[in-house]
Amino acid sequence: MIVIKLGGRVQSRPELVAALVARWHASPGSICIVHGGGDEVSALQREMGREPSFINGRRVTSDEDIDLVRMVLSGSANKRLVASLVAAGLPAVGISGEDAGSIEARPIDVASFGKSGMPVGVRPELLESLLSSGFMPVISPVARDISSATGGALNVNGDDAAAAIASAIGAELWMIADVEGVLDAEGRVVGSVDEAGMEILVSTGVVSEGMHAKLEAGFAAISKGATAVRIAGIDSVTSVGATRGTLLLPPGKS
Repeated sequence: MIVIKLGGRVQSRPELVAALVARWHASPGSICIVHGGGDEVSALQREMGREPSFINGRRVTSDEDIDLVRMVLSGSANKRLVASLVAAGLPAVGISGEDAGSIEARPIDVASFGKSGMPVGVRPELLESLLSSGFMPVISPVARDISSATGGALNVNGDDAAAAIASAIGAELWMIADVEGVLDAEGRVVGSVDEAGMEILVSTGVVSEGMHAKLEAGFAAISKGATAVRIAGIDSVTSVGATRGTLLLPPGKS
């Protein structure tokens, strides 16, 4: 089983759909997609006179912004991606983390992050039902706020959502970015990295913001049951064994 996380910028790449078609035919019934859409959310925020704000690569989401996030991620971004996959012959089905309470989350820190949350649980029954029936789940990372009694939503970073899902179903996690992997100070792809190596990259300023969030999510996935985690570019989607990009190493494997 493979969970493929697609960043918002990657979704606009013309070669993406063909790569996903090839991967699905190589591994039918075992691919689950989680997507972002941060640039589109930011653009709509600015159109409405709101300036996007981030802390360590994770979006601050105001009470006013959560419905906007739902509209973009669970609406336009999700359905646009699903439509392109269906047009290419894939049995894609778009859902969000709110559907069937598939992703359960709690606020990170209301004072700092507002309606942004971290996954605390995954209910995989819907995903497993779709996969066993031959469908490809395409998941928006908007999650159910389990601290809300009225069905509130939380904006979960797509990397965190994908990591939680991969952990819950014991899958590999492929984090597909708009770069070929984690880059060192000279711009070269780092073939593998452990948590100590991540801390060095972060402390020296080589890695920051979005890539920092990816690494944190990836190592969380490894610690909670994901079978392997790799950060790579689109080319890795069709590479047998996912040999491209940066492999995240579990403890004791450095």
